[in-house]
Amino acid sequence: MSSPIALALVPLFLTTPATPVITPTVITQTFEEPADADDPAIWVNPHDTERSVVLGTLKEGGLAAFDLNGRTISVEPAPRPPAAGVKPGRYNNVDVLGDLAFVSDRGRDRIRVFQVDEHGVKDVTNPVTRPVFSQTEAEVDKQHNVYGLAAGHVNGKDVVVTSRRNETSIALLQVQKGTTYDTKKVSTLDLPSTFTLPNGQRWTVCGEPGEGPQVEGMVIDERTNTLYAAQEDVGIWRIPLRSNGFGRPQLVDKVRSFGAPQKYNPETEECEADGPNPGFGGKWLEADAEGLTLTNDVLIASSQGDSRFVAYRKAGMKPLKDFKIKDVEHSDGADIVTGKLNLLVVHDGERPNGTGFAFIRF
Repeated sequence: MSSPIALALVPLFLTTPATPVITPTVITQTFEEPADADDPAIWVNPHDTERSVVLGTLKEGGLAAFDLNGRTISVEPAPRPPAAGVKPGRYNNVDVLGDLAFVSDRGRDRIRVFQVDEHGVKDVTNPVTRPVFSQTEAEVDKQHNVYGLAAGHVNGKDVVVTSRRNETSIALLQVQKGTTYDTKKVSTLDLPSTFTLPNGQRWTVCGEPGEGPQVEGMVIDERTNTLYAAQEDVGIWRIPLRSNGFGRPQLVDKVRSFGAPQKYNPETEECEADGPNPGFGGKWLEADAEGLTLTNDVLIASSQGDSRFVAYRKAGMKPLKDFKIKDVEHSDGADIVTGKLNLLVVHDGERPNGTGFAFIRF
């Protein structure tokens, strides 16, 4: 446990109860519908770290920018519907690379690009950018669109990886720079939805008919050119990454319900247990496996089903410890930076009147 976040958590790991609870340093305002907080990213000001900015997606509410005290600096609205009767923009996930923020616009199946500074963000997306997964604008409105997102620098190129809502697909895009910015899709990868269990039986992830087990939480390890991707009802994948394609994925941890028989109930629109859990899943993650963030040798994952976070030593994916953050429930996204600025930001998915974000300085 050599990284700053690991060292900061050591005292907590040695205390009781078994799962320590960390108190946030600050929390942001609460966002109410149609705004709905989801995923954060941290931009570190290269000139003055105390004037760094935290970004947070608000789905149809747009993209918010906060100072380090949690105060809202600005909110960039999501795009309005391009025509009557079609879906508006809906900002799902965000990641920062240099002074650019990349956002998955689930509503319109685009990657939006923003210039970031201490005053907030400026949209610098190519106005004629095309959908990532959909072949037509009519297909966009079916909403099997861009969902999770991670950005990074791989083999000399700036890249974005995005997943597809209600599908197992992820796509690799290269950033196209100019007076405005675009992304070019260069490769796709389909993760499995059916697995062979240790007893030889085949297990298919339960879901609503026509929907597959999607990925949302993702992070790129630039040191090793590796993508970590959380497939919500399956677990965490480690995937070698090149600037023009994916390597062979390896499932490095599973959710507890992996392999458990389930059946979709159309009345409740939920998957329900359909037999005893055979115990082929992992011990740490309660589905959904959600936000992933990385610092040095530590990977942190959101165990959304029971509102915990799990810290792993990434090399062997050895779980170090789990922890909770006070009053943070059902967290989707997370981001961490260490060094001159030591900050962990997480999505807070359940407040009395809405949602928001929590900051932990260490």
